[in-house]
Amino acid sequence: MVKAGSSSLVHGPEGLNVTALARTVDHVVRMWDRGYPTLLVSSGAVAAGLPVLGMDRRPEDVPRLQVAAAVGQGRLMERYAALFAEREMVVGQILLTKDLLANRDQYLHAREAMKKMLSLRVVPIVNENDTVVVDELRIGDNDRLAAIVSHLVSAGILVVLTDTKGLYSNDPNKNSDAELFDEVHSNDQALDLVLKGGAGRFGSGGAATKIAAARMAAWSGIPTVIADAGEEDVVARAVAGEDVGTWVAPHQARLPARKLWIAFGQPADGVVRVDGGAVGALVGKGGSLLAVGVVDVDGEFGERAPVEVFGPDDRLVAKGLVAMSAGQIRESIGKQTSQAGGVVIHRDDLVILASGMSSK
Repeated sequence: MVKAGSSSLVHGPEGLNVTALARTVDHVVRMWDRGYPTLLVSSGAVAAGLPVLGMDRRPEDVPRLQVAAAVGQGRLMERYAALFAEREMVVGQILLTKDLLANRDQYLHAREAMKKMLSLRVVPIVNENDTVVVDELRIGDNDRLAAIVSHLVSAGILVVLTDTKGLYSNDPNKNSDAELFDEVHSNDQALDLVLKGGAGRFGSGGAATKIAAARMAAWSGIPTVIADAGEEDVVARAVAGEDVGTWVAPHQARLPARKLWIAFGQPADGVVRVDGGAVGALVGKGGSLLAVGVVDVDGEFGERAPVEVFGPDDRLVAKGLVAMSAGQIRESIGKQTSQAGGVVIHRDDLVILASGMSSK
C-alpha cells in the first residue's frame, strides 16, 4: 500500500510534477513486478485543476476548492492511466468519503471492490472525493484515508511518501538539531511530544496526520514507513526491511474487523467526557461506559451514533457507538446505571484508543 502526498507530486503553481508522478508509478509497478499487488492513495487533484482554471494558488473558499478538485481529478487520473499504460498496467479510480465508509454495508462493498480489482491486476488509485466533501476538504486527509484503505485490503505494509526523510522530533526546516526517528512504536510518548510541540507542517499533511495514520494502521497490525518520495527505490527497500525513513511498528494484538470499523471507518458525531474513575474502568477493566462516570457531552447525536470518549486530561480514551442520544446522556450524567436506564456505551461497541491518537 502506497500513499503519495501533494508535497511529493506538486510543482508549485505549475500544478502536477510529471516527473514525480512517473517516479511514484515506478514505485508501484516495481512492487507488482515483485509479486506484491499494490494500491495507490494519491493526493494532487486540487493542484492538477489550478492551472486549468487560471489559479496560481490554492483557493481558500470551499466552492472554488471543489471546482478545482472536480477539474483536476480527471486530469490526475488521465496522467496516471497513461503512465501505467506505458508499463502495461491498467488503473481504476476509487473515490471515497468518510460518510460512505460510515455505512457498514458500503464499507464492506468498497473492500470487495478493491480486492477484486487487485485480483484482476488492476491498480486501484484511491482519493477522497473532494468535490462533494465540505468539512474534510483539506490537505492531509489522505494520510488517514490510506490507513483505512490499508485495513480494508489487509495490506502488509503502508508506505507514506512525502518530501522529507521521515518523522522528526522537530520541524527540520526550522531546527537544525531536529532528530530523525528511525523506528518508533505507535504509542511512543515521543510522538505525542511531536504533536504537542507543533513539530511542523513538514510534508503536505504535517506530522499530525502522518502520526494519526500510522497509529490507525498499527491497530490493524500493519506497520507504516514514512519516507522520502525522491529516494531511489524507496518503496521496495521499505518492504524489504531496509533502513529507510521512519518505521512505525504495529500493535502485536490487532483489533477485530468490526471494532476497527467503529474506530476508523466513520467520523465521530460528538464527544463524551468522563472522569478518572471511568477511564480506569474502561482501560484497566475492559468495562462498559456507565452514566455515573460521565461529566459532560459535546454535540447533538442520536442512539448508535459514533462518539469519542475523552478523559479528564483531555486525552482520547476510546471511541464507540452510544446506546443513548446526547440528550438522554445529559439527563443521566452522574447517575447510577439503574437510574439512568442502561449503559452509555456497551463494551462490545467500544474501542479503547488510550494512546492519545484521535480518529477524527
